[in-house]
Amino acid sequence: MKRIGFVLKVKQEKIEEYKEHHRNVWPEMQAALRATGWHNYSLFLRDDGLLFGYFETPHDLATATAQMAVTEVNTRWQEMMAPYFESPDNARADQMLVELEEVFYLA
Repeated sequence: MKRIGFVLKVKQEKIEEYKEHHRNVWPEMQAALRATGWHNYSLFLRDDGLLFGYFETPHDLATATAQMAVTEVNTRWQEMMAPYFESPDNARADQMLVELEEVFYLA
């Protein structure tokens, strides 16, 4: 499994709504993530909106996001979530993930 870490920025005024959506992630979205190889997926949010995401996958980030991109539920989720992120063109979050380099791992 490859470990993937990424960052995004949630708009300050949208943080509480963003957290509410993630307390109630659609079951079909969760199923699509699992079916496309996303495991141990976690999101961590700082008070200023900096979001750190982590998941494990048998694929690289590009493949993992491409497999999700073809699911209908992901299209609906990404369109709903796009306004929550800082982006010059209101891009979907799955198109803006900034992958972090892993520099240490303790098994």
